[in-house]
Amino acid sequence: MSLLAARGLSHSYRSRPLLGPARTHEALSDISLEIAEGETVALLGRSGCGKSTLARLISGLERPTEGEILFQGTPLAAARGAARLKMRRAVQMVFQDSPDATNPRHTVGRIVAEPLRHLTRLDRKGREARVAELLDLVELPPRTAGMRPGQLSGGQLQRVCIARALAPEPRLVILDEAVSNLDLHLQASTLAFLGDIRRQSGIACLFITHDLRLVSRFADRVLVMDRGRIVEEAPSGELATLSHPASRALREAILPPFPGRPAASKAVTPPENPSEIPTAPVEADVAPSPITVP
Repeated sequence: MSLLAARGLSHSYRSRPLLGPARTHEALSDISLEIAEGETVALLGRSGCGKSTLARLISGLERPTEGEILFQGTPLAAARGAARLKMRRAVQMVFQDSPDATNPRHTVGRIVAEPLRHLTRLDRKGREARVAELLDLVELPPRTAGMRPGQLSGGQLQRVCIARALAPEPRLVILDEAVSNLDLHLQASTLAFLGDIRRQSGIACLFITHDLRLVSRFADRVLVMDRGRIVEEAPSGELATLSHPASRALREAILPPFPGRPAASKAVTPPENPSEIPTAPVEADVAPSPITVP
């Protein structure tokens, strides 16, 4: 059964320069796609092709100029009241830049609990229990809840953002370049534990990236975007069959390894047993503040 479907999506932005008439930029044009329950779809494309715009439309942060988005058969734009709240809980997003996506003055516990405050009826004790559960799920120690974003490494902070997205128990998580700012080792370990979470919970994922190396072991299906359109599609195990110029450009963008070093594509491939990858510990010399969730 289709979890989410987009039909004929188009989206335009209007800009008004200091001199001259207003201009219209078409970011998306006639896009249709479907994501099934529990499926992971990778959306590939170069910077500026419209991937993030599509993610914002699917997540409900923006409305399309034309077309419609259906969640479990219900149009997103027509949802009101309890139906709208259900959809907001069901579709969550992890952004690329975790420092910009978190308030540096808030504790991790408060950051992770934010969607619980707005999208659930849990009381303070219930939110604290759920935050502890989520930190364990993303392999961060309990005392992380009392820390602030500036006390964490980039990989740890990205896990906090993933925990926040998982907090209201969504059915679809959108990962918008969510590992592109991490080094190769952290990319591999993050994708490995995301794969574990996906298998345990049965959630669907829309994995947005420009890096062809990251999708073969994580995604079930690959869509390639170019200039605001989906131009090609293939199962993740058949990436070699992608032939559109945009797909070839993504393949050619993978740099060859330095002499005597392993290929980058192998370095970021998640292992068969993700538990073999150690996670970086939270700095022991930082004294966390008390663990409280508002």
